[in-house]
Amino acid sequence: MAEHIAVLANPSSGKGRGGRAAEAAVLHLRSRGAEVRAYTGGSAADTARLAVAALADDPRALVVVGGDGTLSGILDTVCAAAAPVVLVPAGTGNDLARALGLPRGDAAAAAELALTGVPRPVDVGEVSTAAGTRKFLTIAAFGFDAKVSDRTNRLRWPHGAPRYYLALLIELVRLRAMDFSLAIDGEPARRAPGTLIAAGSTSSYGGGMPICAGAVPDDGLLDIVHVAPLGRLRLLRLFPLLLRGSHLRRPEVSHRRARTVTVSAPGLVVYADGERIGENVCTVAVLPAALTMMVPEATMRSEGVR
Repeated sequence: MAEHIAVLANPSSGKGRGGRAAEAAVLHLRSRGAEVRAYTGGSAADTARLAVAALADDPRALVVVGGDGTLSGILDTVCAAAAPVVLVPAGTGNDLARALGLPRGDAAAAAELALTGVPRPVDVGEVSTAAGTRKFLTIAAFGFDAKVSDRTNRLRWPHGAPRYYLALLIELVRLRAMDFSLAIDGEPARRAPGTLIAAGSTSSYGGGMPICAGAVPDDGLLDIVHVAPLGRLRLLRLFPLLLRGSHLRRPEVSHRRARTVTVSAPGLVVYADGERIGENVCTVAVLPAALTMMVPEATMRSEGVR
């Protein structure tokens, strides 16, 4: 394996933060004496193509500068490669960085992990729908939260966080329980009407909302959270608990760990890593230790990971 480090950047991630973070990462690595080969994609297709090119040269590590969606979009490529991945968080949510204790807001410190980090194999999720199969890193969402994401993506105004809040209000007005059918680990499918279902290998989505509180990224299991049918006021009352990760103790919330889950419902929309994956029927599975990430040694010690 060569000793150079490949840096793959999505300059448009995080409203332009990706470009600035990539420059800081490259400058830091070169200042530390590393040979760096930089690749910059102008689109998701560019990034996917450049990931293949970067890994074909067998780098010591692949530094990916961008958000969860940037890395999620090249998972097929990086999971099949030998080089570990270093994530320099430059997206909007950066929930994978939260889960792994990666430096956020400091591109140089994150890039330093290519030199001094320790490898940690982490699980990868996989969603199968009629449209095909796609890997994801954090949480697959079904129901109310997926509809809010879908509505946000379809709104053209306003911009930024207000667009999400407007989408939230619209979907609250339209709130209806979904007639979910749920089958876990090969059990017979059962009706499970509810407000939402989430299946994740990490704890949070949406920039730190711990819907799957307590999820461990390398235990080989999905954390599956089901919220029973709720009216608007009860759902609003649940949000403060959700933000603190204490909602799992509520009687209207059920939680279990499993390797696979199949979910279907009329009008079902499936989102994972902030991207629309499919609709109607899907199966989510976990791929244990499918991706090797470089993480701070201190994080490994604090979590007791060997």
